[in-house]
Amino acid sequence: MPPLALTMGEPAGIGPDLILRLYADRQSLGLPVFAVYGHAEFLAARAARLGLDLDVATVAPEAAEETYERALPVITIEGDVADTPGVPDPNTAPVVVSAIAQAVEAIQAGVFRGLVTAPIHKAALYGAGFEYPGHTEFLAALCAEDGEIPLPVMMLAHDDLRAVPLTIHIPLADVPGQITPELITATIRVIARDLASRFGIAAPRIGVAGLNPHAGEEGRIGSEELDIIVPALARLRTEGIDVFGPLSADTLFYPPHWRNYDCVVAMYHDQALIPIKTIAFDAGVNVTLGLPIVRTSPDHGTAFSLAGTGRASANSMLAAIRLADAIS
Repeated sequence: MPPLALTMGEPAGIGPDLILRLYADRQSLGLPVFAVYGHAEFLAARAARLGLDLDVATVAPEAAEETYERALPVITIEGDVADTPGVPDPNTAPVVVSAIAQAVEAIQAGVFRGLVTAPIHKAALYGAGFEYPGHTEFLAALCAEDGEIPLPVMMLAHDDLRAVPLTIHIPLADVPGQITPELITATIRVIARDLASRFGIAAPRIGVAGLNPHAGEEGRIGSEELDIIVPALARLRTEGIDVFGPLSADTLFYPPHWRNYDCVVAMYHDQALIPIKTIAFDAGVNVTLGLPIVRTSPDHGTAFSLAGTGRASANSMLAAIRLADAIS
């Protein structure tokens, strides 16, 4: 099969460190072949800083597999990228953005089979004209077909536990107004389709949390469950999708209950991420469903204070690579 494509992410963060360390241990870890979209000279400098004995080679995308055993294959994006751990430089933004765009283009061309993205620092990108709320929205735009942008769905996964936040990076005060029957049905359709096509779960069981405490207690603590969530789930059942809820979130995420479902849909960001990070703080994986390409990423940020030290855990990046390998 074609290799995986990795993007190096924010140069001042821990993403490059994790990629380099995992490549150095590729044989003992049994990693699949991958190439990095980024900057070869910078990656070589970071490897030296970390004391890693490895070679870095600039290659064409098609040469990644033949290079992998002797050197880390890097599709170099030209630009000025200095090795300054913990100190982001807005001048590196064009390299970071172009690395993502070129990796997606190569996957669409069949040169690579899936994408693993290291964390980016959005503030640095915004200063260079980046117009998207984050990685996911940018990837969705890159995957547009005939002007139609697919609905990206963020799923956090650890082993057999999976959670999807229905709303993501919006203020908590705005969440109730964003929860609509249309968003619920569209999101759960994507989840059901991708769990079947990519994860091999033929008839996924999907649990859905309520918005309010105790899932509203039949309207006594909020009406969103009865007015919005219940009708949406009823419609999905008529389509043959096995959905359950709305369920009280305070018991739904108890792991023995959680494991009754192949995925759980939460109503807002922290309702989904607190449980998964409590169980797998440094081993969870962010999977983007709904795209025509496979995309995973570690479930953490740039961790500037750890960049260049070699102390950051590589568990989440390792899990992201392994999951991309499994589902692509």
